Amino acid sequence: MEPIIDLKNLCKSYGSHVAVDKLNLKISQGEIFGLLGPNGAGKTTSILMMLGLTEPDSGSAIVCGHDATRDPIEVKRKVGYMPDNLGFYPQLTGLENLIYMARLNGLAEKSIVENARRVMELVGLKAASDKPASNYSRGMRQRLGLAEVLIKKPKLIILDEPTLGLDPNGVKEFLELIKSLQQEQGLTVLLSSHHLHHVQQVCDRVGIFVDGKLLATGDLPTLSSELFGSTGVETNIRLTKVPTAIDVIKDKFSTYPEFNSLNISGVNLQFNTTQNIIPKLIRGLIELGADIEAVSQKQYGLDEIYEKYFEKNTNLIPEHESA
Repeated sequence: MEPIIDLKNLCKSYGSHVAVDKLNLKISQGEIFGLLGPNGAGKTTSILMMLGLTEPDSGSAIVCGHDATRDPIEVKRKVGYMPDNLGFYPQLTGLENLIYMARLNGLAEKSIVENARRVMELVGLKAASDKPASNYSRGMRQRLGLAEVLIKKPKLIILDEPTLGLDPNGVKEFLELIKSLQQEQGLTVLLSSHHLHHVQQVCDRVGIFVDGKLLATGDLPTLSSELFGSTGVETNIRLTKVPTAIDVIKDKFSTYPEFNSLNISGVNLQFNTTQNIIPKLIRGLIELGADIEAVSQKQYGLDEIYEKYFEKNTNLIPEHESA
């Protein structure tokens, strides 16, 4: 199956400033892909080239089977785009704004009102359909923006910083809505954001984008393995009581070919091994007569992966969002 987005060596400069530098990216149908990077990284410029709203200096952007530069009208018919700054007619109701947008998109007049009401319900705005858009909260405006994207029944939706300005509960509800739409309707979603944890909650794969360059793509386990594989696998085992024969424990596990190190602190044993050998570690402890209370393995989150790429490629420390 052909990718729904296929970018090859995409470049864009403004004077001496390189906004996007040889961007290569494939996004498959039905996935939620997170384009993650700090403000000014080139994410929005990349999106504008995908939509045919900005011409690349070189390279190509094939979106929904069409060249975005040569055939931008067809791309716009199949792609729904929600920018970071939404604009509505404040004197119109939410439903009237949506109906107006449907007409601008050339949808069949006879079904516009019915479809608009259906979409308003889908995004959770049924009760607020007849309220003026000027009375909508930030979260409600984001939902109305999503409704304007969905009314045209796109094959792909692109969301640029969709959680900007939302409170924690609003973020949670919006991301849950995106995930449910993907699962129920098979939508493909490209979500651009600088919020690590928002991307981690909802995306199947992520791309780390810094200074116009796509540094890495993949799901979290893949990125984690690429970055931290050389540091070994960290396994933590908690015993029911403090072991007395510490030297015996260390001597036993040091003979394992996968063994790197073992730190013992009270009832807690921290193993570092070249690969996942949890069953082998448990068997070894049981053979020594130890009673095990809990076992866990270190999982690297997107914040650690993101910071590692900054450290590795730019020597910058990313500015994390506030808790």
